[in-house]
Amino acid sequence: MLSKWRQRVRQLSSAQKLDTPTLNDHIPQLLNELSDALNSGSSQKIPEALAQGSPPVHGLERLREGYDIGEVVAEYNILRGCIHDLAQNNGFRLEGESFHIMNGVLDHAIGLAVQTYATERGLELQKRREEYLAFVAHDLRTPLNAVALATSVLEETFRDGNAREDTDWMLKTLRRNVQQLQRLVEEIIQENANLCTETRIKVERREFDLWPLVEALIYDLRPLAKTNGTELLNEVPRNLMVYADAGLLKRVFQNLISNAIKYSPKGAAIDVAVARKRGQASIRVKDKGPGLSREDMSRLFGRFQRLSARPTGGETSTGLGLSIAKRIVELHGGTIEAASEGQGKGAVFEILLPTERWVEP
Repeated sequence: MLSKWRQRVRQLSSAQKLDTPTLNDHIPQLLNELSDALNSGSSQKIPEALAQGSPPVHGLERLREGYDIGEVVAEYNILRGCIHDLAQNNGFRLEGESFHIMNGVLDHAIGLAVQTYATERGLELQKRREEYLAFVAHDLRTPLNAVALATSVLEETFRDGNAREDTDWMLKTLRRNVQQLQRLVEEIIQENANLCTETRIKVERREFDLWPLVEALIYDLRPLAKTNGTELLNEVPRNLMVYADAGLLKRVFQNLISNAIKYSPKGAAIDVAVARKRGQASIRVKDKGPGLSREDMSRLFGRFQRLSARPTGGETSTGLGLSIAKRIVELHGGTIEAASEGQGKGAVFEILLPTERWVEP
């Protein structure tokens, strides 16, 4: 009967990859409990046994194995059909008390498994939503800072009194709204500061030119760099193609370059360069900032970890940026590492990404 049950269950898409022990899970034990109930003619003790036993664990395991909730229910209903077939093939008719006992045991097992599955799934979705919100809030900080700095430059430009009458009013309105957005972002980050889950970011890979992506990002970060007197150098080969999620990779570069700007001394240069290394694209962001201490190196990519050095502008860090970058790079099958010759000697962040096409410049 179990063999027939497995054969039918394997038609479920999520069950096809499971080996026999994993697929069986607690079903043999459940059949023993059902047998005891049928032999005793009562199912009164079964709900208590099931509540303390394996159906709740089964629901949790099936969630981790990628089942949807309908497939969890389907497994038990397939078992119900196999039991009916077994009885019929051996000249028995499941009716009356035995029919009610069997349905009671299986229905209760379904309820416990589905309840556990749904509860855990709900918690997982909530955590994923909260973490995504924290990531988005973090990524908003850099463009908002750039807008705020651009506003300051405009205010200085029009301070000589030659501006139109409504220019000063518009600039003040712009600054007030930027400050409000910055406060909202900080509140979101603060509310999500207790997150400790791993998000399932969706990666949509395609082949694209890397140079324009980096160049556009450097252009967007120019107000931030100009205020700090930092020079951004795009040394990526113009005809290099990479196979990755362009949006996610841009977030990685935004984190690394904005960090380099924040920690670099005035007038320093930040290089973004690419080379071929062990069949992969080696992407390096190099700054001339305070460097990394041994303590920094040991916890650099952890969540909510801040560097021992302070940013040159004095702004605070969420400690999320590098952990986000690491997660995205690993989802691409790549690695990210940091190196530093010591404090005061700058830092280099290197990303290694698989590339399906490499054209020498």
